Amino acid sequence: MAHRVRPLLAAALLAPVALAALTGCGASARPAGAAAAPPPHIAATPARDASTTSAAPAAAAPLPASEPVRVRIPAAGVDTSPVLRLGLERDGTVQVPSVADGDKIGWYTKGVTPGQTGPAVLIGHFDTARGPAVLKDVSKVHAGDEITVSRADGGSAVFRVRELEQVDKKSFPTAKVYGNTTRPELRVVTCGGEITDGHRPDNIILYADLVG
Repeated sequence: MAHRVRPLLAAALLAPVALAALTGCGASARPAGAAAAPPPHIAATPARDASTTSAAPAAAAPLPASEPVRVRIPAAGVDTSPVLRLGLERDGTVQVPSVADGDKIGWYTKGVTPGQTGPAVLIGHFDTARGPAVLKDVSKVHAGDEITVSRADGGSAVFRVRELEQVDKKSFPTAKVYGNTTRPELRVVTCGGEITDGHRPDNIILYADLVG
């Protein structure tokens, strides 16, 4: 392939990454009297069989590296910039946007940039202690909807949602989200489920393919 994703994190880091990417949303410190947002749930779509010719739209040509600067998900009412840069914490877990940046989406810098061959990963809050956040309407997204990522080089990468998945954080599909792919893909990760002990127990993951 034209560009290779940095190798999937070593086995020793897989568990921390799974734990991390996905403890970033919740309402554990919600002020007294503040109403919690309705629990986010999505109608999961099954993964398509990549061996069939109709499994996914023809992939657009991979783009060179260029950092994301703006993310638009019209179906969820998202139009946000700048895009935060997220790396790893000292314990090897993936950083998430701060509560103060609940209205922004972050890009995991240890992976590829959106449009390169491989899985570019974006992470945002559904809600925080301050209330609804950037991905508060994630449940309105369906397969076939588009996600547009503007890039620092002045161009844009347009992705089409192929699959939606809601999983318990304890069963986060690390390899599926962060593992190498043979074409440009995008993941958008947030939280879901009813608040339990101050946190949402699930993750909602959007899987999308580059189409333009």
